[in-house]
Formats: sequence, C-alpha cells, structure tokens
Amino acid sequence: MLCLLLPIVGKANEIEHDISGIVDVRLSYGDTIQSYVDGGLGKFRFSPNETLSLGQLGGSLNSQWSESWSSHIVVNAYADGLENNIGFTEARLQYRDIPNEDGIRLSAAFGLMYPQISMENIATTWSSPYTLSYSTMNSWIGEEVRHLGASFTVETLGKYRQSKHDFSLTSELISSNDTTGAMLAWHGWTQSSRQSLHQQRLPITAIPAMAEGGKLAAQAPESNPFIELDNQVGGHVVAKWTWLEQGQAQVGYYDNNANTLIVKKGQYVWHTRFSHIGTKWRLPYNIDFISQFMTGSTLMTSTLGEPVVDNDFASFYSLFSKKWQRHRLTARFEDFSVTDKDSTPYDDNNEQGHSITLGYQYQIERPWFLHLEYNYLDTTRSARVYLGESVDLQEQQVQLATRYFF
Repeated sequence: MLCLLLPIVGKANEIEHDISGIVDVRLSYGDTIQSYVDGGLGKFRFSPNETLSLGQLGGSLNSQWSESWSSHIVVNAYADGLENNIGFTEARLQYRDIPNEDGIRLSAAFGLMYPQISMENIATTWSSPYTLSYSTMNSWIGEEVRHLGASFTVETLGKYRQSKHDFSLTSELISSNDTTGAMLAWHGWTQSSRQSLHQQRLPITAIPAMAEGGKLAAQAPESNPFIELDNQVGGHVVAKWTWLEQGQAQVGYYDNNANTLIVKKGQYVWHTRFSHIGTKWRLPYNIDFISQFMTGSTLMTSTLGEPVVDNDFASFYSLFSKKWQRHRLTARFEDFSVTDKDSTPYDDNNEQGHSITLGYQYQIERPWFLHLEYNYLDTTRSARVYLGESVDLQEQQVQLATRYFF
C-alpha cells in the first residue's frame, strides 16, 4: 500500500530524499550470565566475556513527496554473534499540514512505527545520543512494543500566539502487536540496544511450564512480536506540552485491546495495557534531565479464559547528561519490577531490580564519537532457579564503542 501511494503523492513535485544513519562498532565485556537474546535470563544484550560486534548499522531514508506528504523508512543490521540479522524496523507514510493562522497544525502517519513514548531514543534510526544501552523501559519498547497502524496529531504552536508554549494531542490506532507482553513476562526487564527487526522471532527462555505436560506446553519456542491474531484494533493516546528552549512533559495510555481467548500456531494473544508519564528539562549548568515512568499489566489466558500468565509491571528511570565542548557525561538511574499474580506452576515471573549506567562520550569530529559506558544491574528474579542459577544476581558490563553518524 505504501509503495502504491508514494508515486501518486509525489507525482507533480520534485521528490527530495535525505539519508541518515549510524555505524556503531563496540567492544563489550560482561560479568553476567547467558543473554536474554540467546534464550537465557541475563539482562544485558551481550553474553559473558569479551565481545567485538557491530552493535548497530542503521539507515534512515526520508523522502519528501510533496509539501505535506513524506515517507520514513528505517533498516537496521546487527552482527553480535548471537542473532546476526538485517531488516526493517520502521516504514511509514506521513502527512503534515501547514499551520493555520491560529497555529493549529494537523499531522498523520500510517505504517510500521513506534508508539510515541521514548524521550531518550531521539537520534537517527531510533538510537540514543546519550547512552549505548537504552533504559529498561525503552529496551522493552524496542523489543516488542511496535505496531502497524495509524497516528493522528493535532498541535497548537505557541509562536502564532506570541507564546513559548506548544501543545499536542496524538491518538494512535494499533494492530499487529498481539503478543506484546510475552517477552517482558518470560525474561523480564532488560538493558539493551537492540530493536527487533520486523521479520524477527524472539527466543523464549525454556522454563518447566513449557515442557511436555506443562501448562504452557502449547507455547511456541519463539515469540512473533509483530503478529495480528484477533483482528482487533488497540489504541494509544499521548498529550504533550513543550516549553520552548526549556523542556517538555507528556502523559499517555496504551491498550492493545487484545482478545486473549485466541491462540494460533503456538502464539498466544496477550492483553497489555500501561500508562506512562515523562519529562525532559534543561537544568542549570546546561544539564539535560530526562525522567520517565511506566506502569501497567499484561494477561495471557487459555482459550477458556483461565488466567495463565497475569503480571503487573513498572519501570522508572532518571537520566542526567552534561555536554561541553567535545565531551559528554551521562548518568542514568533505574528501578523496575514485574509482579506475578497468577498461580501457574513452574512459571514464576516475579522480578525486582535497579540499575546504574555511567557514560563518557568524546566527539572526535562532528559526526564521529568515542563512547565508554559502564552498566550495573542488581536483580532478583525467581525463574532463574529453573536454570540452576542464582535468584539474586548482580551483573556488570563495560562497553567501548566508536559511533559514526551520517
């Protein structure tokens, strides 16, 4: 559909294309256990010991088809020894009107997209300019909170009223996200820099409940994060206030409106809902401050409606970042949890944890950066006992990366 519309939109105008992207090569060393990417319960993207990898090769093609119509396509590739792959992470057609005399502007988007939540993943290809690893909240969004759908926004721009305050309200219709919540339930919160590719399948940690005769034996060994099973449309709404040159705040609610009575080819439908709130502010001494909080629930049932996996979850982070000349220092502090409310045997998803991330970035040239980062995670997760590992675990990771933005 997107391919058919674009030539029509741009037919009468000269089409403008802009390409941007990132090349991220990194060396990592972790004192941890088998990574969640490899089906383990380690919280970091990389498994133990030293790893040299292509952390991200991302490209974004932005095409302006007319004064109001454009498209945005993102391709990402990874080569980290665990799940080497390449594929689409975003592909959408966008409409953005010219503001009227009162400063009211309408915009819309259609296609494969992220919900408008993250306040730290603001660089090209949904990367973060602050840290190598995303917060736990945005790591989960990058893994399985994406959808096919439509987004509609109305904005009121303050400059038309001689004001520094902008306001916007966005409503999103979401589909192809029926398994959202599965990975959060079965491996918990993670700290990563991976975005699931559209064709990708995510390995599920093998727990006793999924063995033959277990209550979850019908579950496929991999989750398909971008599948539509119940033909129901969910929604996401977010309101945002921006104080120009000072900061912004937002609040939103997400509900995938899923019918949990459906299971097809080992893929269960999960009903996932959450609220989120966030702020971004410029503090004294030009310190950037970002903080976001998310709380919600996810439910998977049998075809008879019996709760099988029923979890509440929450994640909070605060990030401080100071940039001067060629240097940037960043510190992020997090707290997160999963509360298991069901009684399914051998499927205990309870989790408590907190995290500290410290990063230093040096700008070699304008698009080329050297980045050193330390990550510390302290978690308690009951399911580790199924794998013969410690329920209480402190994990550490050091990453050295060279990142080139183009």
